Amino acid sequence: MSPESIRAWLDRYRSAWQERDPEAVIRLFAEDATYQETPFSQPMRGREAIRQYWSRAVAAHQEQVRFGYEILAVPETTAIAHWWASFVRLPSKTQVSLDGVFLLSFDAAGLCRELREWWVRKEQ
Repeated sequence: MSPESIRAWLDRYRSAWQERDPEAVIRLFAEDATYQETPFSQPMRGREAIRQYWSRAVAAHQEQVRFGYEILAVPETTAIAHWWASFVRLPSKTQVSLDGVFLLSFDAAGLCRELREWWVRKEQ
């Protein structure tokens, strides 16, 4: 993977999150991908589990999403990126800010095989 291909993947991830579109998100992942939201949570396995998570946690409960990132490293088929996001949580209308790190692994087709993230949350 190159920094340009990682940037393109993260741009598509940003678009999917900001549009709150689970279908666009799962197109970024391999069929058997894992998605681990926090270090202590069990990884979601497969596109259907990722779709369900995004439908439940993002599409139904977030609006006004903003996302940015900085690529920190791209060693071979892995990428490390610092990311930040903000959104309004529904139905409480609470403003949420997140700051985190992605560890991403990709297959030969450029689809994400494994997403692991660490993040902190600030609510106002």
